[in-house]
Order: sequence, then C-alpha cells, then structure tokens
Amino acid sequence: MAQDVPIGATQVSLAQLNDRSREIFRQIVESYLTTGEPLGSRNLARLITTPLSPASVRNVMADLEQLGLIYAPHTSAGRLPTEQGLRFFVDALMQIGDINENDRRAIEAQVAGAGKSVESVLTEASGLLSGLTRAAGVVLAAKSNVRLKHIEFVRLEPERALVVLVGDDGQVENRVVPLPLGLPSSALTEATNFLNSHVRGKTLAEAKVELERAMTAGQAELDQLTQKIVEAGLASWSGGESAERRLIVRGQAHLLDDLKALEDLERVRQLFDALETRREVVDLLGRAERAEGVRIFIGSENKLFSLSGSSTIIAPYHDAAGSIVGVIGVIGPTRLNYARVIPMVDYTAKVVGKLIAG
Repeated sequence: MAQDVPIGATQVSLAQLNDRSREIFRQIVESYLTTGEPLGSRNLARLITTPLSPASVRNVMADLEQLGLIYAPHTSAGRLPTEQGLRFFVDALMQIGDINENDRRAIEAQVAGAGKSVESVLTEASGLLSGLTRAAGVVLAAKSNVRLKHIEFVRLEPERALVVLVGDDGQVENRVVPLPLGLPSSALTEATNFLNSHVRGKTLAEAKVELERAMTAGQAELDQLTQKIVEAGLASWSGGESAERRLIVRGQAHLLDDLKALEDLERVRQLFDALETRREVVDLLGRAERAEGVRIFIGSENKLFSLSGSSTIIAPYHDAAGSIVGVIGVIGPTRLNYARVIPMVDYTAKVVGKLIAG
C-alpha cells in the first residue's frame, strides 16, 4: 500500500530496535491507540512477556525517546508515541490484516443499496465508513466523471437560457448561459440536437474534445448563432468548472467522542474549521489521486492538520476505464485503529469503484 513518508523526519530502521525494545514500543503504541493515555514503566513491566524490572523498562524507554519514537507528555508521566513513532509503527511493525467478513458484507450491502446515483453511493459510503471507524468519513469526487445522457437548452428570457444536463446516473444539473440577441427558437432546438448527437455516453472532458474536433474538422454544419449557443453550453459545463470537486463529509460528530481534555476540544475545533474551509481539504485529498493504493497522513505530515493533530486514511476509486475519479476515506484522531481502518478504506474504495463503473 502506498503511504506518504514524512519529509525531513529521522528515519528509524527496524534493525535499531532489538526484540525487547520492539515489544515495549509496541505496548506503548497499542495502549495509546486503545486508551489515548500514557503508559508508565510499572504497568509496562507487567504487560511485556520478557521479565524486566521497571528500572530496566525505563532504560529502554529512554533509548526509544532518544530515537524520537516516544515522549513524556508530563514530568514523571508515562510515555506516548510521537507522530514519527506512529509512522514507524504503521510502516514497520503493524500487521495489517484483511477486512473481516461482517464488515465486508456490511459495506457491500449498504453501499450497493444506495441506488444507482453516484451521489447517493458516495454519500452512503462516506457515512458507512464514518460509522464503522468512529471517525469522519470523507469523499472527494470529480465533477466531470459523470457520463452524459442528455443536454437541453430552455429559453428563460430573450437573452438567457437554462442548460439542463442529465447524467446517466440520474443526476440533473442546471446552469444559465447568455443567448445572442434575436436568436430564434429553432437555433436552440438545433443546438440541443447537435450536442446530444455528439455527447451521449461521454464524460464532460470527452465531450469537449469530441465537439472541438467536430467543429475544427468542419463537421458542425451549424449557422453562426447556433454555434455560439453550443460553445456557450460547452464552456459552461466543461470550462472552469472542471477543476471543481464535490467534497462530502459525514460523521463529524464522531470526532467529539471520547474527548479527555480542553486541548482535545481545541484540536477538534481546529479540525472542524479546516473541514469548513474545504478548499484545503480538497487539495489534500487531491494528492491521493496521483497514486494507487491507500495513503496515510499522520498529524503534521500534512500542513492542513498539523495543528489539529489528526490522521487521514484515504484510497482512490476508479471508473470503468480504470481512471482515478475520486478518493474516499476517513479523518480522525491520530489514535485511529490503523490496522482495522486501512483495509476497510481500501475495500470500500474498491466497492464504490465497481458500482460507479457499473
């Protein structure tokens, strides 16, 4: 699985840790992922399989701290993993199992039961992931991946028309375009017929290329006024809008679960603010569109969540042509259950891709 590696972080190799150090480090991380609390040397000495005194455990903890894998949140407190420690644990020590059969069936049934609309499939999938992981479910979808079923121009006023676009998934979107003065109604009909004969079954990007090719080759036997409408409709749908993304966030309330201190509440408030700004979230999630497999961002590894101390686990999903058309995943505290969430996100992305590819 592809994973982002922190830039500039000290890379700790597995060879630097002997069996005893690995076991103590694993116990500290697993305790943090389960409880969120620091683990002290006395409790550690009782948990590990190798008989060690609390003093010996403290010596090992000092070595782990020197490597930058753990830290003490307070004087004389136990230890917590650093962000670098969490990354090291996820990359080098964690066993990522397969998704269990119950979760697999739940994902398939709930996402498939959402109906044929891409919007409903994505909304259902993000809500499902949120419920299963107790984090916020997120989906970033390209607006231009819908295949077109029908386009129609409807005159609203002498110089304005409504462009109605219907996708093959049942989505309907409307946009207003300007009309040349004195345009006859027959030109609107001709523009509608021309567009439908060229764009049916194509994505917006494909339709744009096809129409430009037809017009360049002189195959578009349209009068000047009609051609202006076709171009206006085309620009409206596949011009500046192509960079837009739909961002779906579900289950933000889960981020308020299990808050233990005021600083936790502040962290979640900052995360909510980040989700509200959306554009930066879109930029972050968009990075996953450039790579296959699950991507994991822990804490300050991404600029957006450096203050809120959150982790993001996301995976891309594909259309029928195998192109990446969006990403799906979860945003939550750094103490996510990575071993369970990673395969769950991966599988959900595959199920969503299959449904969208149809």
